[in-house]
Amino acid sequence: MAFNTPVVLLALGTLFAQTSAFYLPGAAPRDYAPGDTVNLFVNTLTPEVGPATTKLRSFVNYDYYHPSFQFCQPDGGPKKQPESLGSILFGDRIFDSPYQIRMMENSTECQTLCTTTVSPENAKFINERIREDYALNWLVDGLPAAEMKMDPKSGEIFYDIGMFSSNFCFNLGNVVDPDHEEAEISPILNNHYDIILKYHTKDNINYRVVGVLVWPSSNAATEGDCEVREGGKHMELSETTATTVRYTYRVMWSKSDTRWATRWDNYLHVFDPRIHWFSLINSLVIATFLCIMVSMILYRNVSRDISRYNSMDLSEDVQEDFGWKLVHGEVFRQPRWPMALSVLVGNGTQLALMVSVTLVFSLLGFLSPSNRGALATVMLVFWTLFGGIGGYASTRVYASLGGTQFRKNVFFTATLLPTFVFVIVFLLNLLLITAGSSGAVPFGTMLVIVILWFAINGPLTVVGAFIGRRHGLISNPVRVNQIPRQIPPPPRYLKPWSASLLSGVLPFGAAFVELYFVLSSLFASRAYYAFGFLSLTACIVGLTTATVTILFTYFLLCAEEYRWHWRAVFIGGGSSFWLLAYGIFYWASRLSLDSLTSVVLYLGYLFILSVFNFLITGTIGFLATYWAVRRLYSAIRVD
Repeated sequence: MAFNTPVVLLALGTLFAQTSAFYLPGAAPRDYAPGDTVNLFVNTLTPEVGPATTKLRSFVNYDYYHPSFQFCQPDGGPKKQPESLGSILFGDRIFDSPYQIRMMENSTECQTLCTTTVSPENAKFINERIREDYALNWLVDGLPAAEMKMDPKSGEIFYDIGMFSSNFCFNLGNVVDPDHEEAEISPILNNHYDIILKYHTKDNINYRVVGVLVWPSSNAATEGDCEVREGGKHMELSETTATTVRYTYRVMWSKSDTRWATRWDNYLHVFDPRIHWFSLINSLVIATFLCIMVSMILYRNVSRDISRYNSMDLSEDVQEDFGWKLVHGEVFRQPRWPMALSVLVGNGTQLALMVSVTLVFSLLGFLSPSNRGALATVMLVFWTLFGGIGGYASTRVYASLGGTQFRKNVFFTATLLPTFVFVIVFLLNLLLITAGSSGAVPFGTMLVIVILWFAINGPLTVVGAFIGRRHGLISNPVRVNQIPRQIPPPPRYLKPWSASLLSGVLPFGAAFVELYFVLSSLFASRAYYAFGFLSLTACIVGLTTATVTILFTYFLLCAEEYRWHWRAVFIGGGSSFWLLAYGIFYWASRLSLDSLTSVVLYLGYLFILSVFNFLITGTIGFLATYWAVRRLYSAIRVD
């Protein structure tokens, strides 16, 4: 039967990327009867890219009930809602609100929420946040507040959740130029909200919320109608005298044909899938080219060399070796710092499996978008549970490299990476606390993470290391000479840094386009949901990393450079250097961070992301090369 691999992969990408959002068993919908209370929850205020800023200017989030905003509070004070571990780590701080919403009850008249007096100090704080395009984040029945839009190319209706939109209807406020000339921009506060709720019903008895739309506006009137008429005044906050602000809202219900099970389809809209297709096809071309190149080397050059070596008469007194066979007695010599190398491979294996399983769960729909923070929670849990595999890989590699200090190996594998990440995150968290950001991780959450890492991951690492110790080392196909062989100077392109940078171009190029969307999701608050494209891209990057590392290692061995262990790690992880460089370019081109806190936060998170990528791709390169070198030297006869 004919089998067209590229076509099958493209079909799988379409299936994964365009599958409708659905809910797993246990995620039951909530039915409302007419008159039932529908809660509106408020989340943190986040900086966005909007009319006032062409680039993101801050990474600092603020609680909705931050004292300086002076928003209306419910009777008895706001109550914090329960959140998952991942939701807290991503900066969510969800509270109840004083908005009174009842199923199927429209507000024909403007409802006054409260009237407050904003001091000049708070007015200055709010105006600065408006200039930085801070946006409101509301939740109703698990759905985020959104703006209805139409895709100009496909004509499909979708809900834009306020990120990179042209109107930014959920911003804290807007900026206006009264004279429409080059004058000082005046910030105005949005203090009125038209809330449009979409519902679906089959029997006119039970109603379900399937969409949330909000249209904000600014009105300086302190009494009467809240309608903003032409020529009316906007709410401008004075920074010299106190300003009276009246917050108002209006609720309207609208029937929709969207079913509850598919209500997220309107939110998860792939705006221009051709960009993702371009990225995927580009990655496929690179991976195919590399596989063909490596196959030609293995089947033509290596097979020819093996046949030549094996056909030589071993009874002759003098046997002349050449090429990569010259270093057969050195290729498995113990490298420098075997402890560090084995710990790196163990942690890289653990991270790689965590990413792989998380992507599989995302593709199968286990990470529903209605469960906020589920992605981060699942990643933390899987990383903890895969501690045993990390300990197993680290111990076996360490034993194969001739190591003897196994207790130190287990201790460093279990503690080195968590401690490194914890120290950096703790320092960044101190910056967030100093800036008064709601994104600062609470002490209780930090304690939970410490327990996960050291109380669960640690023992599992010890168990995995014990099993790896019992399995023992991986035997080498050739012996190691007692006296090391001299190494001739390698070509320039095979020197460590040159080889790392050159080899990293191809894996980075395979993921370049998709990387833009990932960085936008991490650093620009843009939702990312194309896990089908991301999974296929990750597979292609892994394949590309493995093949390019094997290729460069073959060139190294032919140049009589037998110190391939660390070279394989740095060649495999070469894409991390390009990732770091691209992150800096992204900072310069897409961001405009004004405060030192935001700059340090961005660089800190970018550095952690680059380190994780280096551990994963470096481990893939090392393990692939180890397998290829063993296969290569086990196929020849050595005297």
